[in-house]
Amino acid sequence: MPRPHFSPVLLTDLYELTMLQAYFEERMRDVAVFSLFVRRLPERRNYLLACGVDDVLAFLETLRFDEAALAYLDSLGRFSTRFLHYLADLRFTGEVYAVPEGTPVFAEEPLVEIEAPISEAQLVEAFVMNQIHLQTVLASKAARVVGAARGRQVVDFGLRRMHGTDAALKAARAFHIAGVHATSNVAAGQAYGLRVAGTLAHSYVQAHDDEHEAFRAFARLYPDTVLLVDTYDTLAGVRKVVDLARELGPRFRVSAVRLDSGDLGTLAFGARRILDDAGLRSVGIFASGGLNEDEIARLVAAGAPIDGFGVGTDMGVSRDAPSLDIAYKLVEYAGRGRMKLSTGKVLLPGRKQIFRVERDGIADHDVLGRRDEPPCGRALLQHVMAGGTRRPEGRVTLNEARAHAKTELDRLPAQLRDLAPATPPYRVDLSATLMQDRDALRRQHDREGTHR
Repeated sequence: MPRPHFSPVLLTDLYELTMLQAYFEERMRDVAVFSLFVRRLPERRNYLLACGVDDVLAFLETLRFDEAALAYLDSLGRFSTRFLHYLADLRFTGEVYAVPEGTPVFAEEPLVEIEAPISEAQLVEAFVMNQIHLQTVLASKAARVVGAARGRQVVDFGLRRMHGTDAALKAARAFHIAGVHATSNVAAGQAYGLRVAGTLAHSYVQAHDDEHEAFRAFARLYPDTVLLVDTYDTLAGVRKVVDLARELGPRFRVSAVRLDSGDLGTLAFGARRILDDAGLRSVGIFASGGLNEDEIARLVAAGAPIDGFGVGTDMGVSRDAPSLDIAYKLVEYAGRGRMKLSTGKVLLPGRKQIFRVERDGIADHDVLGRRDEPPCGRALLQHVMAGGTRRPEGRVTLNEARAHAKTELDRLPAQLRDLAPATPPYRVDLSATLMQDRDALRRQHDREGTHR
């Protein structure tokens, strides 16, 4: 079966295009401001780690309807020839403000604000939400895992159970920003220049008639390998590594053993004793198998002699919080603030800025205000795209984003970086100016409703 082909610009919902045709027919071309934010944090999340902006900017820079896209839309019978000619010339010409990737953010705070003629800003809603949502979910989860490991290495093992290949690539990218040390995903290594890690599976050991012979053969080809020791009996497997060390003498360079099942804490203590008694103190212990941040924290707190963790499914799909209540909403059009009064979904109008107020270098609280008001703290939203072209602030390397994330996480209060819900949660205030704008617009809506 041939691989499906699609035009990237069609990564949108149909109603975006039907609205675009309506805007076109009504000649609505004024600048709109859309704000992307998360209404509430998931349970057990004290913060979110913003991620995915680079992919958004790359999409906006190259947005265009190619011939295949226009032909497909024409085949639907919903769009006029005049409108399709308009789409053929459509490019993104707007402004983008965003928090840098790796910035901790909180409920109601805009991660991205897009300002552009309304058709341009409306069209990109689905793609912007998709990329920011996925990568922010996964970076936020990975930051918890890395924090629980307390400096021990964390390797991404999640490729095979993630929700598709694109998700697996973007996950490895988000994990790197959050501080994960390496990935088993070779394509992600190629795509993003990430460190890749991995040695052998149980099938390699099973394919040999003897476990010791499997270890010998693999170590001959890869002398500094990590040997997986739990195919049959974990501690017996560790003893075979000791036998191999005696057999090879100075040629023995195995760097670690990997535990992948059972009571990892108890097995780690047992393996450490066996290795140390044989004089193999330089051989580390790596653990994997159903790990998440809670289990890693438990092992670390118990003093288990584990030097690194391979984390797969739980981090790869963010099992405990796989989705966010994320929204991309119109907050200004034609120079006038816009709001929504739906129950539980009230919007804050206008262009915004997040001000982070810090005491002695540690975040104390945030103030969400208007973008043009005097700063009361460190402004987080940066102007990353102007006229459809990236500004220097929008050209950040992956390693720069990773370093930024570490710096910003270190600036959070310790209780926010813990796994347990912070009590009280981090405070986000509304500025007096923003509240005045909100209340004035609400009164205006009330008056207009009364006179209808």
